[in-house]
Amino acid sequence: MPRRERNKFVKRGQIIELLIEDYAFGGKGIARIRNEHGEFVVFVPNTLPGQLVKGQVKKTSKKYAECKLIEVLKPSEDEVEVPYQDIPGAPYIQLPIELQHKYKKESTLSLFKRIGKVEHIESLFDEFISSPNVFHYRNKMEYGFSAIGYDRAQKTDIDEFTLGFKRRGTWWMGDNLNKDSGLFDKEVEDNLKRIRLYCEDTSLSPWHGPKKEGFFRYFVVRKSYKTNELLFNLVTTSYELDKFDLNKFANLLVDIFGERFAGLLHTINDEIGDRTIATSGSITLIHGKDKIVEELLGLNFEISMKSFFQTNPKSAEKLYSKVVDYALEKKEAIDNSVVLDLFCGTGTIGQIIASRAHNTKIIGVDIVASAIEDAKENAKRNNIDGLKFYAADVGKFLSEHPEYINKIRTIILDPARAGITPKTLKKIINLNSERLVYVSCNPATQARDVEQLTIAGYDVKKLSLVDQFPHTAHIETVLLLEKH
Repeated sequence: MPRRERNKFVKRGQIIELLIEDYAFGGKGIARIRNEHGEFVVFVPNTLPGQLVKGQVKKTSKKYAECKLIEVLKPSEDEVEVPYQDIPGAPYIQLPIELQHKYKKESTLSLFKRIGKVEHIESLFDEFISSPNVFHYRNKMEYGFSAIGYDRAQKTDIDEFTLGFKRRGTWWMGDNLNKDSGLFDKEVEDNLKRIRLYCEDTSLSPWHGPKKEGFFRYFVVRKSYKTNELLFNLVTTSYELDKFDLNKFANLLVDIFGERFAGLLHTINDEIGDRTIATSGSITLIHGKDKIVEELLGLNFEISMKSFFQTNPKSAEKLYSKVVDYALEKKEAIDNSVVLDLFCGTGTIGQIIASRAHNTKIIGVDIVASAIEDAKENAKRNNIDGLKFYAADVGKFLSEHPEYINKIRTIILDPARAGITPKTLKKIINLNSERLVYVSCNPATQARDVEQLTIAGYDVKKLSLVDQFPHTAHIETVLLLEKH
């Protein structure tokens, strides 16, 4: 029976040791089990060739199994020492950046061959764009409070007040961040222990995941690379809020960070779900201001705690520059025409194109109404005309606005990780645009869409990769497609 076939190699829930031999797209290490029944493939996310790891089998089939990484027992020979505390958000921080780039490029190109059916993808490859900052590149970090911590020496959970990140693979266990992780702001992370001890001294309890109770929940920090300012958000429940002095806490942050302190907000989140900002909670400004300003390619953007903004702004400049280069490569297809910017978010790409094109109407569409409001405000702040933003579902918008259909020569696509739904992709294809510039944070879904676009008469002309998130498996892609 098929079930017995699967169990000749591994069983669901089983904990096994594996030697990682190869690397697949998305940061999945490949291990192989060999016994008298033959050879069996096991995928383990966040691992590298050469590592010996301990994993738990989560999914099995006849051909392969998927494991959750529990622990790296022995590092790869390629790994080097770094002066940072290890965290789940940077699984490859000990791998030299050149090797990270090599793995990302090879696995992404193979994806376009396998899923996108673009056989000659290597000949269309334009460039691999590195992040200008390899370390300390993030402009936002969320730290979680927990009543259950992790004893690194004993490798077990303990009852303690923690502030940091979840242990990999656990939703209920925190791990104190005691020093710089190498991803965010060094001064913030070196002082996180002091902030934690202050909160602990109040005798108010941190969030207890299994019991779904406690006072302290999250500590969120946003940073501006333009001004070097820091915007803070303390997330708590309303329970025992009268026992906590928010103004005193703001003074602590001013004392630590001085002129870098921009403001402190307080969010009440009484929901039991694992979300930073609750749908029903309130957010209040306690001290300072509620927004910071960031700059991208000479344009200014006001960012609040809820705003969506690129997490690595210096690399985002490189990403957007590449998108604009592709869009403006044939300037005659942009000037005196309509450019459709779909899934536009806060409208950054459209604004940059509008500032460099002649008599071009940019139509930005996104389903998130707050992002569209930000887009309108940002365009006003930057004095850019020729932009029109709509808060709407992209597929619905294309059906309801026939007035733009025959004027569109270029479409910018920047969808979420899930890619473009088949229905919406069909509507985009029906617009019969000459050129598409497709940006993606998930090349797997992009490669799937590329297969459909190729069938519809589009050819991939160029592909670039942008490393927005060093030390992770994530990679952004920019594709230029033209109608043949």
